[in-house]
Amino acid sequence: MLFRSHGGGVAAAIGRAGGPVIQAESDDRAPIGLGEAVETSGGEMPCRWVIHAATMELGGPTSADIIRRATDSTLTRADELGATSLALVAFGTGVGGFSMEDAARIEAEAVKAHVDAGSALQRIVFAVRGAEAAAAFRDAVSACGQIGRASCRERV
Repeated sequence: MLFRSHGGGVAAAIGRAGGPVIQAESDDRAPIGLGEAVETSGGEMPCRWVIHAATMELGGPTSADIIRRATDSTLTRADELGATSLALVAFGTGVGGFSMEDAARIEAEAVKAHVDAGSALQRIVFAVRGAEAAAAFRDAVSACGQIGRASCRERV
């Protein structure tokens, strides 16, 4: 399935915060497949880019494979853009219904592998919502050992 729209969850929140330019730029880069990532400007947000990754069909479930591919695609795209910092969300854990602990483990392992392979990213933050999510991502990062300058920040 290929995607065009920021239908819900974090994607919709980014669209609201960044304004209509983000959806318009996304439309220009659509469609993308599950696990793929593309960038837009930050629109009205104070960032240079937003990297969008397709992790599920609208209203449907996601999978470990799709979350790993989306994380890998996002990290690769950040390097291609020359980014030195990146914020990642808990892919697929909202509407997608994926386990927070499993998503955290998958994403932390992908970040570790990417950083260990020589990424230019200097700072990676897991920006997640709520104490449960923050704990899951802190535990996953801790279990992976040293991951460059990766951290977890709870957003309430």
